[in-house]
Amino acid sequence: MNWFGRKKDVKQPSAVSSTTPSRSSAGGAARTQTANTVVSLRENIITQEKREQHLEKKIEQMIAEAKAKMAKKDKKGALYSLKRKKLYESEIDKIQNIKMTLETQVMNLESAAQNAATFQAMNAGKNAMTNIRAETEIDKVDDLMDDIKQEMEMAEEISEALAQPIDPLLTDEDDLLAELQMLEAEDVEEQLLEPAKKTPEPSISLPDVPNSELPSIPNASKAEVEELKQLEAELAML
Repeated sequence: MNWFGRKKDVKQPSAVSSTTPSRSSAGGAARTQTANTVVSLRENIITQEKREQHLEKKIEQMIAEAKAKMAKKDKKGALYSLKRKKLYESEIDKIQNIKMTLETQVMNLESAAQNAATFQAMNAGKNAMTNIRAETEIDKVDDLMDDIKQEMEMAEEISEALAQPIDPLLTDEDDLLAELQMLEAEDVEEQLLEPAKKTPEPSISLPDVPNSELPSIPNASKAEVEELKQLEAELAML
């Protein structure tokens, strides 16, 4: 009689190695195998629990038999029943140890599967970053910044060119300035050659010239009369 059940079902932890993350397409198959192994281990735990419950009932039965035989003074039969009880109890201890091992394996497999999933997610993130970095490597970034700078400088030059005034004589501006300086020099030279202008005398308010002849001076000499006539002539000319 096999008290330990199917021993081959107990030896399933070899599937733990299948949870090791793989870089190949076998990763999906490994995850499937791990899940199947976990299910198998849990089923084995349930089987062990059922076996344990069956043995507990056997123990209760052996205790009842021992008491009944002791009541009939069958000491030998009572000892035999207690020996069988001890055997069942020993088997229960083994089953409990097996259950602990199976549960530990289940926990380890689930943890390993979780670690594998985490590793794959982190590895996928790393690969994505690698691909992005390959597209934006430092040399390409430097070239891009240089191109942007060059384009901005060219745009600035174009803006400055468009902002320049349209003057057909702009190219002759230096010649025109030289000609203007020559004209200014000629004006200065003419001013220096011109005689100094007389300062205008202040106007003097003179009395009105009489229309009539000047009155004669009584007892005037001939010279005085001539002088008087000359004065009248000068006044007439004014």
